[in-house]
Amino acid sequence: MAAPARPFDGAVSDFARNRAPEQVRAALDRAGRNDILAPDYPYRRRMRRKDYEARLTALQIELARMQHWARESGARIVVVLEGRDAAGKGGTIKRFTQHLNPRSARVVALPKPSDIERTQWYFQRYVAHLPAAGEIVFFDRSWYNRAVVEHVFGFCTPQQRALFFAQLPQFEQMLTGDGIRLFKIWLTIDRAEQLRRFLDRERDPLKHWKLSRIDVEGLERWDAYSAAIAETFARSHLPGAPWTVIRADDKRRARLAAIQTVLAALDYQGKDPAAIGEIDPRICGGPEIMPEANR
Repeated sequence: MAAPARPFDGAVSDFARNRAPEQVRAALDRAGRNDILAPDYPYRRRMRRKDYEARLTALQIELARMQHWARESGARIVVVLEGRDAAGKGGTIKRFTQHLNPRSARVVALPKPSDIERTQWYFQRYVAHLPAAGEIVFFDRSWYNRAVVEHVFGFCTPQQRALFFAQLPQFEQMLTGDGIRLFKIWLTIDRAEQLRRFLDRERDPLKHWKLSRIDVEGLERWDAYSAAIAETFARSHLPGAPWTVIRADDKRRARLAAIQTVLAALDYQGKDPAAIGEIDPRICGGPEIMPEANR
């Protein structure tokens, strides 16, 4: 049986061979499977699977307790997952929801706006997916598309983006002011790590669906993304709706830190602080921990 064609005619491999920065190619060439590529990441190798799975199980038990509390108390929780392509947003959400009751834990991953949605107030289609009492909603990308992806690819005008930033503080203040617990989590990765993950998707037929034309074209726009991300943090890291930045070069550590961030901030019945543990400040904090190369 013939091997399936690589998506986009092997454009990711072509970029890796011919146009990736030299330091990125060198990092890929010398790295072992479990090595961390980012030179300034605080760990050199991925977290051991055995340790990761034990910690994850303890945290998922806490998530189940938290969901029971949310249903009983009527709490409304929104978790926004953002970050560069291949940063691990979907995988992190999967570990959040793996053992939660899907009746009150929903994942929202919206496609590009329809013709009708493009004529509506920008935030309108996101409002329709906000939680009712007792619900937890995970946004796999969110209204921040306008701040970064739409801007980088010219899918919105400068005026539309300026209006987004002008309305954003009031929008998020309305959410939190009405009692919604809003968590904004940004996953950041090194450029070489992003390319390694794209190459893995290109080679694995079961992961081809994860690659899009935007992903491929975005490889050439690292600096434009960095500038848009820096501006987004400057304009949306708000006192009532701050960003949590997680260095996600090690997916395992990043998933644990994301779950810990949510659990640690909620005062739910039966909470076990020992099971949640201490959040690692070397990989999890505010925008100030964003590596210089990714800004």
